[in-house]
Order: sequence, then structure tokens, then C-alpha cells
Amino acid sequence: MDEYTVTGSWEARDGWQSFEKSLEAENEDVAAEHIYANFGSKHGLKRTQVEIDEVAA
Repeated sequence: MDEYTVTGSWEARDGWQSFEKSLEAENEDVAAEHIYANFGSKHGLKRTQVEIDEVAA
């Protein structure tokens, strides 16, 4: 598995907040899915409330 860095923003109560997270995944699509799942479970966000700008290896 490779290390991916995912950058983007998410919709918080007081506006959009940027984020940068590093994680291990099989490919870029799986890394993006992990980000959506993580924000959904921890913050109760829908996928439309999370914008992924870049997934880099």
C-alpha cells in the first residue's frame, strides 16, 4: 500500500475549513473513500459537504 496525502475542505458551522490528511491506501479512489467515511463518521457530514481538491502519492 502507498501513502497518500489528501487535501480539501469541509463545511463547518462557521464556513469552510481546509484539511490535509495522510493515510495508507491501495489507490487514490480508496484514499478518497476513506476521507469521506472518516468525515461522515466523526462529524456527521454528507459527501456533498466534503470537497476533495487533490489526492497525491
